[in-house]
Amino acid sequence: MKRVSPYLKMRVLGAIEFAPGNSIKKRIEHVSQQVFVDEHDRALQFTWRTIQTWYSRYKKDGITAMKPKLRSDRGQPRKVEPELLLDAIEQVLPSFHGKPTNKTAVYRACVERGLIRPEQVGRTTFSRMVKQFELLKPDKQSQDKRRLAFAKAHANDMWQADTMYGPYVQNGSKRTQTRLIAFIDDASRVCCHGEFFLAENTDTLIKALRCGFRAIVISLFGHRDHGLRHHDQPLRMVIGRAVGGRMRIHERNSHGNPTAG
Repeated sequence: MKRVSPYLKMRVLGAIEFAPGNSIKKRIEHVSQQVFVDEHDRALQFTWRTIQTWYSRYKKDGITAMKPKLRSDRGQPRKVEPELLLDAIEQVLPSFHGKPTNKTAVYRACVERGLIRPEQVGRTTFSRMVKQFELLKPDKQSQDKRRLAFAKAHANDMWQADTMYGPYVQNGSKRTQTRLIAFIDDASRVCCHGEFFLAENTDTLIKALRCGFRAIVISLFGHRDHGLRHHDQPLRMVIGRAVGGRMRIHERNSHGNPTAG
């Protein structure tokens, strides 16, 4: 059941004051037999123990006790990321030699190899995350968009590149529609660099990449949308000319399958 709002809790506590009975326990038991409708038109009924808990907290701390408490680890990173689990699973799956696997066996294999620690992620949490993100399913069978998308655990592990149409600007005697070339960090979702150009070609891509590389440390991976009008070879030439290094470039083909080079 979804979290009960403070408004509904106060309505339940208010009903105690008008309920019949010569003791607070009798009145709470009477209220537990009533049905309350919340703000979303859901009919809800609460046990006398739940109502008694709300009543005790209200008497002790007032109306502030009716508000939901925030998680103590709010804003802090979780102990384990789905990307780390996927990496560990991909390392142990070959040892099963294609035989049917279950989540418990995979979990034990990951722990035995030291890829994950029991205090880092328990078996129940492991099973829940594997089911939620479909980590044991092949890419072709998975329907989870988070599973199908490229994903890296840390910032600057991979950039995603894409282009889109921009506004029209005056270009000499005519108006030309601009093109936006942008790079987004996969993990942090921070826009590493974006720039408008009058054309979308290799020269403008070189300029955009150079500006992005000057601002941020070189990424380990690169992902470009299949719709970009540039091939892998020019991209590698751009990277070599810009930073003298090499980057793995991923793209998705027309069938939605990832390719790398």
